[in-house]
Amino acid sequence: MESLLEVNNLKVHFPITKGILSRTAGYVYAVDGVSFVLGAGETLGIVGESGCGKTTTGLAILRLIEPTDGRVIFQGIDIAQNTKQERLKLRREMQIIFQDPYSSLNPRMTLNRTLSDPMKIHGLYDGPERKDRVAYLLEKVGLTPEQGRRYPHEFSGGQRQRIGVARALALNPQVIIGDEPVSALDVSIQAQIINLLIDLQDEFNLSYIIISHDLAVVEYICDRIAVMYLGKIVEMTAYRDIYTSPKHPYTQALLSAVPVPDLNAKSERIILGGDVPSPINPPSGCRFHPRCPQCMADICPRQEPQLKNLGQDHWVACHLY
Repeated sequence: MESLLEVNNLKVHFPITKGILSRTAGYVYAVDGVSFVLGAGETLGIVGESGCGKTTTGLAILRLIEPTDGRVIFQGIDIAQNTKQERLKLRREMQIIFQDPYSSLNPRMTLNRTLSDPMKIHGLYDGPERKDRVAYLLEKVGLTPEQGRRYPHEFSGGQRQRIGVARALALNPQVIIGDEPVSALDVSIQAQIINLLIDLQDEFNLSYIIISHDLAVVEYICDRIAVMYLGKIVEMTAYRDIYTSPKHPYTQALLSAVPVPDLNAKSERIILGGDVPSPINPPSGCRFHPRCPQCMADICPRQEPQLKNLGQDHWVACHLY
């Protein structure tokens, strides 16, 4: 598969300031060395508990948050080394669907203006073509051109998320990052939005990064899944292998918590002890070792495991392997 986007050792550390002089007293290690490759037409899911850094990873890739370190390479171009003008061109190629379909829309702008303004800023299409493009996008996401004169508060939650999808498509991007794109919606509406994303991917040859805490969602839509814990990827492989042969103890614990729609099915729940450590002062060695049921006292607290390929593109960061 052709590589479209490469993320190498991405780090985002937020400084903690104290005192009148705002001296830096420490850092929040939100993302601390994330690396992966996204292929053309591929969907990569990033999952993990709240606070693991998955949303910050997505925002840093788009430079909506400035990374502390690392490289983001899109089609062979290092985004960090670009000028402001070059970065503006690349923004056309990478778009985002936000989690909250209401707060991410300007309440003072009609739907027509919400979709046409990005085209105007980037100089795409003239007046009549722009109007036709807006109508085309609305129909693609299941709305009507007549609804383009309405404001966000006149739509339901599911319709607002369709607007978010249309806005992401407005500039003909190659990569779309979905930050919990269906978590704020009813279950029946979630299925509609997920099926819409799948249909649009086939039609426009899109590549997705889907950020979610819902393992059922990523199983349905993703080709590969990366599991994050406390700012790092601990396991990454094809979605089938994650569900049939999880290797990392954290991944196994996450999957054991997924409800099974079968009253006769017996599943053994893995209960993790303690709370998620603070990203301000992460544990030494393996960051999961204070909660890991398979922790090895001689190595896990002292040495940080590196992502290793166990074969068939199954990557795991664990001393058990």
